Amino acid sequence: MKVLILQASPRAKGNTAWMAEVYKNAAEAAGHEVTLVNVAKKKIAGCLACEYCHGKGQGACIQKDDMQELYPLMAEAEVLVLAAPIYYFTLNAQIQLPIDRMYCVMGPAKLQKMALLVSSHSPGVYTGALAGYHDLCRFWHAEDTGVVTAKAEEQKTPETQAKIEELVKKL
Repeated sequence: MKVLILQASPRAKGNTAWMAEVYKNAAEAAGHEVTLVNVAKKKIAGCLACEYCHGKGQGACIQKDDMQELYPLMAEAEVLVLAAPIYYFTLNAQIQLPIDRMYCVMGPAKLQKMALLVSSHSPGVYTGALAGYHDLCRFWHAEDTGVVTAKAEEQKTPETQAKIEELVKKL
């Protein structure tokens, strides 16, 4: 399967980046084609709600930024993995921007499955992120293959690695 991982932490060696790499390595080892994109390093603007995409643009966004690199990857992805840190009870802005910009096409064309990897310093801060993720799975008609959360003492541990590797087995 074609797997696209959107990793949204600005910290290249941080906990979320580690989780995304674990997923990538396990998926590649299982024979899947994997692309990992650090969207935190991309220049992606928010949706303008201008409706150009649903009129004159015929599905194309009027904005020409780094999202242009993601549209073809999203269109071909059969599996989408969102990897994001939780700063304040919901998915961070860096992951939300490419999700919002998919409004122009209403979702990835070939998407079948999704997974969520989230890290935070504190326990009990995942409710908003989980609700948004589950809503997105339903809206995009994608099977939820699972969620792995990692609070401070769970980050970069063999136990968390094993949980992430279990998600890959659901592909």
